[in-house]
Amino acid sequence: MSNLRKTGLYLLLLWGSALLATSCGQARREQQATTTNRPPFEVAEASIADVQQALKRGDCSCEQLVQAYQARIAAYDQPTHLNAIVVTNPAALAEARQLDAEYRRTGKLRPLHCITLIVKDNYNTAGLQTAAGSLALKGFEPTTDATMVRDLKAAGAIVLAKSNMAEWAFAPMVTISSLAGETRNPYNLAHVPAGSSGGTAAAVAASLGTAGLGTDTGNSIRGPSSHNALVGFRPTLGLLSRAGIVPLYLRNDTGGPMARSVADATRLLEVMATGPDPADPLTTYSAGKIPAKGYQQFLNKNGLRGARIGVLRTLSERSPDPQVKALFEQAVADLRRAGATVVDVEIPDFAQVSKGQWASVFKHDVDQYLAAQGPKAPVHNIDQVLASGKYAAYIKGNLQDELAHGVAPSASVAGRGEAYTDPRRIAFRNAVTAVMDDQKLGALVYPTWNNPPAKVGDLKGYKGDNSQLIAPHTGQPAFTVPMGFTYDNLPAGLQFLGRSFDEPTLITYAYAYEQATHHRRPPAQFPALPPRK
Repeated sequence: MSNLRKTGLYLLLLWGSALLATSCGQARREQQATTTNRPPFEVAEASIADVQQALKRGDCSCEQLVQAYQARIAAYDQPTHLNAIVVTNPAALAEARQLDAEYRRTGKLRPLHCITLIVKDNYNTAGLQTAAGSLALKGFEPTTDATMVRDLKAAGAIVLAKSNMAEWAFAPMVTISSLAGETRNPYNLAHVPAGSSGGTAAAVAASLGTAGLGTDTGNSIRGPSSHNALVGFRPTLGLLSRAGIVPLYLRNDTGGPMARSVADATRLLEVMATGPDPADPLTTYSAGKIPAKGYQQFLNKNGLRGARIGVLRTLSERSPDPQVKALFEQAVADLRRAGATVVDVEIPDFAQVSKGQWASVFKHDVDQYLAAQGPKAPVHNIDQVLASGKYAAYIKGNLQDELAHGVAPSASVAGRGEAYTDPRRIAFRNAVTAVMDDQKLGALVYPTWNNPPAKVGDLKGYKGDNSQLIAPHTGQPAFTVPMGFTYDNLPAGLQFLGRSFDEPTLITYAYAYEQATHHRRPPAQFPALPPRK
């Protein structure tokens, strides 16, 4: 072969190699562009399982998930006047990147890897404002997390934002604070989301986060969950640690999950139920009461077969709205259709055994909490809060009354002690449990509220709240599940009350009812966002 032909062949091969390299490079760039421009994983209504499957498939990164939720908050919270969010976590993206790096390194997801949480503003969050809705605590950043927040973070969850709440958790009907104003109901913005955890409820219902945390003294997880078509768990007193939560009445307070499904609420509960916490003596009662294999094992869609459930007409017949009553009767029929035996029951002398259970211990409990926050806290007792004038007008009477009549809790004074030492509380719980034992019941049911959510501004519209009447005083667990919708697209909830530390049975019943009915639907005004261009 001549040198000329050799040279020509060499140049041809060189040109071909360059062309091939260019083509491959172009293909790689196109593939990268396709991956980059792939429609993002849709976070609206996404469950914990959905999120984690998306991470495993590589459909998105944790960083992209956080950005998607941040975009929903920016698009929907203030522009619609939902007003559910007080402050977003500036470290959320950095935490997401760390979780992405961990997953690339280990190939393993933590139990709640990259699950974005909306946390009520009365949970201590290290380095992130915790103010209980009060201007008097604006800017206060605790140095440590509440025990439940710490455990959720350890499981891989990200605190995405803090949610608005009824100031100092005083109001069960509305969510209004001097710090952030009023939160509205995403299903109908002319109506309230209930209180005091209405910010968490509205945010989770509108998919501003994957799930959330509320607190419940009398109603404040279950009421907002019912009003926003969510699942809300008030666990047995002592199952979850209250350490690091701003109290209302510590003798009745508990935290708990708020989610769009029973499965998601159960996954949060499983992480938070870690047994006795030295920082909360009440948790000693949980020793030996937590299932060794966790709570998810009780998610049985056929769990109502053979169940016996009692209908507590004492509560369901308290002047119910006709549409709520109709939904409740349908729920009873649905329980039967799913295999349960449902019977009407009464608690003997209910009015008498439930009487005199509340006690004014707010001043004592809050003063202890504020003192424990150290010198960096803007106020150190509730007297300073009242003197500052930094509170919403509607709670002035509550503050004044607590200062005038507040007492220290004492097991020796009926109605003021803990759930497991106070004679009046023990008697109430025994009366409820005796009926359940006699009738061989796994749970009692009743509407969470007998009336639809009130209109914004209608403080006289507060009626129908059934959550205040048993569980806060007896310490028993009570879960609410969506029951359907009433006038103007307003949600209603069905409540299951169980024996102390019998969360497994309530999870089984609530999940089976949810799967048999599928009442949950998203609020129409908060759809998926269009893909970013």
